[in-house]
Amino acid sequence: MFTGIIEEIGKVKHIKKGPKSIALTITAHKVLNDTLVGDSISTNGVCLTVTHINSQEFTVDVMYETLKRTNMQGISINQAVNLERALTLKSRLGGHMVSGHIDGIGKLISITREDIANVLTINTSKDITKYIIKKGSVTVDGISLTVVDVDQVSFKVSIIPHTENQTTLLIKKVGDLLNIECDMIGKYVEKLLQGNENGKYLTLESLKTYGY
Repeated sequence: MFTGIIEEIGKVKHIKKGPKSIALTITAHKVLNDTLVGDSISTNGVCLTVTHINSQEFTVDVMYETLKRTNMQGISINQAVNLERALTLKSRLGGHMVSGHIDGIGKLISITREDIANVLTINTSKDITKYIIKKGSVTVDGISLTVVDVDQVSFKVSIIPHTENQTTLLIKKVGDLLNIECDMIGKYVEKLLQGNENGKYLTLESLKTYGY
């Protein structure tokens, strides 16, 4: 579990390609502290398990399922990536609850300057936008952001100078692909409303029955 508050920007040092997978070696500093083999590091929003680590870099495996569903399929040597260690019980929750499980990919279609901020418009599918609400939270390449506006095929987020300086967002160009993770609360609510295998649905009456 993560918060979407990026700790540092790492750089891809090496890519080892398998038949349908890759292993990434990433140089970093802060996220290496107190990190052990088997721990999780969010890399551009993707929860990945550390398989090797030393004082300057760490290695993670990216399986085929992850390559299919994320922008990891186009990752390259020397590419900058957003990094965050997994949340601990002592951590401040400065962003929102982020699982590191990507819902889909969006395409950056415009960057517009508004005073101190840059507004990014990201095109994606209806399967993604149905979980995004105005003034709600969304994770873009691992970054917890507030939604400025949303329609059926796109949404907008506003980037303050601090976020620009601490992440890779403004390194991105129009046409680049971005990892999108929707707020998980909406997905759980939808699942409950769909009913269980016995055909039972969550209703106002059932909530009242259990004291809600």
